[in-house]
Amino acid sequence: MAGDRGGARAVLAALADLVVPQECGGCGRPNTPWCDACAHRLSDVPRQLAPRIDPGVPVWAMARYGGPMASAIVNLKEHRRRDLAPVLGAILASGLVDLARWDELPSSGRLVLVPAPTRLLAARSRGGDTVTAVARAAAERLGAGVRVAPVLATAALTRDSAGLGAGARSANLAGAVRLRHALPPAVLGRGADAGVPVVLVDDVLTTGATAAHAVAALHRGGAQVAAVVVLSGA
Repeated sequence: MAGDRGGARAVLAALADLVVPQECGGCGRPNTPWCDACAHRLSDVPRQLAPRIDPGVPVWAMARYGGPMASAIVNLKEHRRRDLAPVLGAILASGLVDLARWDELPSSGRLVLVPAPTRLLAARSRGGDTVTAVARAAAERLGAGVRVAPVLATAALTRDSAGLGAGARSANLAGAVRLRHALPPAVLGRGADAGVPVVLVDDVLTTGATAAHAVAALHRGGAQVAAVVVLSGA
């Protein structure tokens, strides 16, 4: 009976692989969801960006846009490769540790990761908010002092910013990014007590328009935004 069950599992696994081929999310190499070569190419330290639209806080990227990082982001967002969220979350967590070690982030051990806002229709088409999934995977690695607060939203009628220039992107988002609800008291702090620092997290930064409007919305809500951290930047 055990042999029969083992054979059945092997058949089911083979059928599943036909439906969803197991291949590296970075380079397409077969028989592995994430290969050692892609992991090595992305084992780097964060680099600071200077976006055309300045969000008013430091902006850091885990990698340049291209190569395995670009492929992994596209596969996660457009092809529902949710198995890549922990992979990208690990890269994000490592970068946050580097930034704290460099004193670019407060060293209190407490941090709130706020995912950049995603249009509701886009999130539904992708099977969920992929940036939030990556942020949660990073928080799991970083421990109990790090939490994820998906508090930002984009107005429903906002058009997709793909293909728009810096000015058009900013105009498109003007007044469109808002807080879904008030930030938790622990984030804001009370009286002389400093609030927990916030890091805005996104997958890709191009012009900086989304980051700038998101940071502004967080500041209006009373948050102390320490940095914007993205997986990749141009």
